[in-house]
Amino acid sequence: MGIRGILVALFCAVTLAGCTVKPEIPRSPETIQQAQYRHDGPPALTLFTMKSNTTGAGAHTALMVNGSQRVIFDPAGSFRNEAIIRSGDVVYGVTPQLLDVYTRFHARETYHVQVQWLEVSAELAEAILRDVRAAGRQPDARCAASVSEILSRYEQLGIQSTWYPNKLARDFGEIGGVTTRELYEYDSDDNRSVLETFDPDRAAAQRVARSAE
Repeated sequence: MGIRGILVALFCAVTLAGCTVKPEIPRSPETIQQAQYRHDGPPALTLFTMKSNTTGAGAHTALMVNGSQRVIFDPAGSFRNEAIIRSGDVVYGVTPQLLDVYTRFHARETYHVQVQWLEVSAELAEAILRDVRAAGRQPDARCAASVSEILSRYEQLGIQSTWYPNKLARDFGEIGGVTTRELYEYDSDDNRSVLETFDPDRAAAQRVARSAE
C-alpha cells in the first residue's frame, strides 16, 4: 500500500468509528444452516448507510441481499450478540423482526439510516449472495470498501470501489429503479438495549414456520 493508501486507511479508521471489528461468536455450519430465512419478496439488494444527524457524514455501510436466503453483509459491524446468528461478517436469518432490530440498533439520537432498495434479477442476487458469504471477516473501517468492491464486480450496477459510505450511497442511488427512505429514531446513543429486546425463541419460531411452508 502506498502513502496515499495508508493515509486513506488511517482517515477512515478515525472517521468511521462505527465500522470496527468486534469479537466473533463462533457458529457451527449446522447452526448457520438452521438459521437460514427465505423472504418471499423479489430478489433485491438493500444498501444501508448510517449517517451522522449533525454533519451528515457516513459512519457505516451494510448490504442486505435477498436471494435464496436473506442475509445482511455487515462488514466490521457491531451488530452482535448470542441471539444473532452471524458468521464472518454475514448476519443470517434476517426475518422481518431481525431486520427491524438491525435498523433500530443503528438509528438513534446521533445517527439515522438511509435505506436504498433495488430489485434485481435472481441470478444477480444469488451471485452477490455467494460473494458476501465468501468475503469472510473484514478489517477495521472497510465497511464501504468491502461492499463496494463486491458490487463493482457487476458492470450493470455501475459501482466503483470506494472507502466512503456516502459516495457509495450516491453511486448506488444513481442506478435506475432504486428507492430511498430515511429512518430516524431518537433513543439514547447507548443502543445496547435494542439488542436486548431481540427474542431468539421468537426468531427461531419464525424460521421453523417459514421452513414448514
